Amino acid sequence: MMPLLYNTGIYFYHLMIRVSALFNTKAKTWVNGRKDIFSRLKTTIDPEKPLVWFHAASLGEFEQGRPVIEAFRKAFPGYKILLTFFSPSGYEIRKNYESADYIFYLPIDSPSNARQFINIVNPSLAVFIKYEFWFNYIRQIHKNRIPMFVISAIFRKEQHFFKWYGGWFRNQLKSVNQFFVQNEASKNLLESIGINQVNVSGDTRFDRVASIAAQQKENAIAATFASGNRVILGGSTWPPDEKLLLNYLQHKPQHTKLIIAPHEIHKEHLSAIETMFEQFKTIRYSGADANDLKIANVLIIDGMGFLSSLYRYCDVAYIGGGFGKGIHNILEAVTFGKPVIFGPNYHKFSEAVNLIQKGGGFAIQNETEAKSTLDQLLNDRHYYQQASGICKSFITENTGATNQILAAIKSHLKI
Repeated sequence: MMPLLYNTGIYFYHLMIRVSALFNTKAKTWVNGRKDIFSRLKTTIDPEKPLVWFHAASLGEFEQGRPVIEAFRKAFPGYKILLTFFSPSGYEIRKNYESADYIFYLPIDSPSNARQFINIVNPSLAVFIKYEFWFNYIRQIHKNRIPMFVISAIFRKEQHFFKWYGGWFRNQLKSVNQFFVQNEASKNLLESIGINQVNVSGDTRFDRVASIAAQQKENAIAATFASGNRVILGGSTWPPDEKLLLNYLQHKPQHTKLIIAPHEIHKEHLSAIETMFEQFKTIRYSGADANDLKIANVLIIDGMGFLSSLYRYCDVAYIGGGFGKGIHNILEAVTFGKPVIFGPNYHKFSEAVNLIQKGGGFAIQNETEAKSTLDQLLNDRHYYQQASGICKSFITENTGATNQILAAIKSHLKI
């Protein structure tokens, strides 16, 4: 009964997206990206070369798995890499990613699609990143005796695996050869339902951000703008975050500038930010001039792909999303030793919870708390250095997950 209900749900989900594609751009991109998918797979993938398949739901999961993909590329050059995405927000941004040989959307999870996909791709090993489980694919992988890993996973007791009705879903997880989870709580949950093939390896994003910091990419525009000033960087901000940062600037803190990198960079949002900060001298990154950078108060990042390298130029990072569905990536700032501030919706992010406990992260509820926290960090040098040191140590203490996963992959490959 449960397989029938699952496949019926998948069918109607697919139907809903196809209907949405008539008037929704993202849904249309999702549908168009899967047109002729199997013929394109057949003509692109070389069946004579061994292949390992990595799957990421979207961009965030990709970034989580990226250190493993790149480490695998270096360690096993004889294998081709297939990278698939479920969401356009991952595929469209990373469709030219140089460390994968083949990049495709994942066909919808029907029994026939899963069977056809696995027959064409014929992976030597499959790696699912974090927490996307497509049960027809899992069944087909298991049926073909292909080793299967889930990496950087997090499990919570609210998930259906741990409910009274979750027996069928729990059985599917038993097909996974190895789970690499981020924390002990996830391991304990899996063991409570009889799944013992679990390693606590940590979060591979720590390895990723550590490598970003080590590369030390220079950015002349950000360096010129920041020179001689205290800088706050608002990363992946939404309108409530931007309003909060505006409120702080309006208190006219001396020698303080703002770099703002909004989560959405469409022209309407960028114009809205310029209007919001109209009392200050603003400049867009794409139109930056050296003289204007020196006198500007607000630098608006209107491009994508380089936010992580900008955090080195700030003193404090404010990470957006905490007044919405949840905060965005804090580790890209933390790896540079920058204390991070964010809104109240952070509890699902273990790195934020842990960093607050240690003293390198700060959750705020409103503009008053934001001002108080920023003032203390920017004006009390000892307090700032202590928080910064905690951030650096936090990254160092949590690196190494990639090497653990790579060792396990090697043990399952025929080398």
